[in-house]
Amino acid sequence: MLVELGHFALILAFGVAIVQMIVPMVGAHRGNAAWMALAEPAATVQFLLTGFAFAVLTWAFVTSDFSLQLVYLNSHTDKPMIYKITGVWGNHEGSMLLWMLILTLFGALAAWFGGGLPTRLRARVLAVQASIAVAFFAFVIFTSNPFLRLEVPPLNGRDLNPLLQDPGLAFHPPFLYLGYVGLSVSFSFAVAALIEGRVDAAWGRWVRPWTLAAWMFLTVGIALGSWWAYYELGWGGFWFWDPVENASFMPWLIAAALLHSAIVVEKREALKSWTILLAILAFGFSLLGAFIVRSGVLTSVHAFANDPERGMLILIILAIFLGGALTLFAFRAGAMEAQGVFSTISRESALVLNNILLAVSCFVVFIGTIWPLVAEILFDRTLSVGPPFFDAAFTPFMVGLAIVLPLGSILAWKRGSLGRASKSLIGWMVLAIALAALAYAVQSGNSALGPIGVALGVWVVGGAIADLWMRSGREGFAARLRRIGRLPRADWGKATAHIGMGVTIFGIAAMLAWEREDIRIANIGDRWDVGQFTFQLDDVRQFQGPNYLTTMADIAVFRGERPFATLNPEKRFYPVANMPTTEAAISNGVLRDVYVVIGDPQQGGGWAVRVYLKPFANWIWGGAILMALGGCLSLSDRRLRIGAAAPKKTRAKAVPAE
Repeated sequence: MLVELGHFALILAFGVAIVQMIVPMVGAHRGNAAWMALAEPAATVQFLLTGFAFAVLTWAFVTSDFSLQLVYLNSHTDKPMIYKITGVWGNHEGSMLLWMLILTLFGALAAWFGGGLPTRLRARVLAVQASIAVAFFAFVIFTSNPFLRLEVPPLNGRDLNPLLQDPGLAFHPPFLYLGYVGLSVSFSFAVAALIEGRVDAAWGRWVRPWTLAAWMFLTVGIALGSWWAYYELGWGGFWFWDPVENASFMPWLIAAALLHSAIVVEKREALKSWTILLAILAFGFSLLGAFIVRSGVLTSVHAFANDPERGMLILIILAIFLGGALTLFAFRAGAMEAQGVFSTISRESALVLNNILLAVSCFVVFIGTIWPLVAEILFDRTLSVGPPFFDAAFTPFMVGLAIVLPLGSILAWKRGSLGRASKSLIGWMVLAIALAALAYAVQSGNSALGPIGVALGVWVVGGAIADLWMRSGREGFAARLRRIGRLPRADWGKATAHIGMGVTIFGIAAMLAWEREDIRIANIGDRWDVGQFTFQLDDVRQFQGPNYLTTMADIAVFRGERPFATLNPEKRFYPVANMPTTEAAISNGVLRDVYVVIGDPQQGGGWAVRVYLKPFANWIWGGAILMALGGCLSLSDRRLRIGAAAPKKTRAKAVPAE
């Protein structure tokens, strides 16, 4: 009975979304205050009903209700409780219900915290948000119903995909969805502004927090996915340019550009059309990611659904919303006239260059991701676009972005001086070059990747620190330190995010340039050296876990003659799913990771063992944490949590007749 109530709540939420889509929009057109006011309670009810449906599905997984088809296909009584819960979204139907829960949550938040918005704009934003919900409610109810019953309930289930039975994957999808779906609010703001025919500084202030929150969640989600791939898949890498990885990275790049562009709209009332277009494209790439993950048209280790028919329906939703918004943009572009004027050397110009680099790099990733599919459809050729292409085509844009970022942060608005901005960065430039030269001198081999990564990392971090120091005034050292502590949180957030990017750039370059790898067949008792460490295979044992069988190795690690660590890599096998997984053993450190993987037994005796020494690996995810922390600091700034000031009347554009 509870399951049927959950299904009914989902259908009822669908009906509420239809009402919210139509009535407030018509009310805004007619100026009917009562009809516009319906949007807020409708958004709240929609969220509560969807939340109830999601809670019912979660309860079915927790209690192992195998009369529900979804529970039977994705759970098992022996599975640990945490993975029973995460099994809710470890499949297509459940993940789409999570998508709907987050979508309605953002709609409700826009209603609850949108009191400072003009009444008509608020009604239109919530109506557009509801239209997205209507499309996905229809998709879930008619094609991906999570509440289907089995006529004869089985005694046990078929278990969850073993790759998803991991803490990293437990939290990775929810954070990604918070980012993907969070961009729907920016999209709703953009479409509502196009309908009204007006974008001003107040609009830029309103749209920034939603974009910042989505970008922050995407950052955490991508970092969790990268961390999972690093320690779970056993190949020692953190990024493979996999289609699903790229699907999350593309909206992240566009969202970063949108954040910077919205700042220009808020501060200078410029780049209006560009900002609207970025808001549309950011959500468009989010929908593209949903299509890639669920359609099965592109092979990926991360994809858990292979259903081209349902994937095509998501593609149709993408075409409707993206095509409709771009068509509206084409008709309304003339009303997005920029007010601010700025010189070639200015912060505005630096932000434009920043956005061009981010947008073009996103386009490069898009072409590389989608080209195998295009080649197969149009030319009947099977192609593979892998890391070599992305490394060669994408890296130059990120190098350019890292070079521009510190200068752009320090340049003055409207009219800046490149010489004056450079003076405050000379010390950091000298330090970056010196450390790069030192890295080149002490490294083995002649690779330039490590030294370049050192230089760019120091340059970006130093630029962020120099920006904070310049904002502290021109008084004495102690006074400037006190003033830095009183700077707005948005300034600290920006600096922290930029420092995080510099740390990540350094971590990636250092790990790729200086890692050591050793692959061998080892027998019990064998010792071998890799770098400054000595490894010894002491034993290989087999035993049974909660819902898997495991082969675990005991590998002693020595540094010189002193014991350093004992690592226990595993090779697991899940009988119910009939699937193996690799569990790497990692000794984490600030300066390096010792990474060991046990492979299969060999016919001639011994075991395949892989050892990696990965310098500064954790700096990659540490930088991502700093970037997300920067987003949190900026969101906590009071200026982003209160309503924006009303736009200047002298600059207001006449609203075209509707």
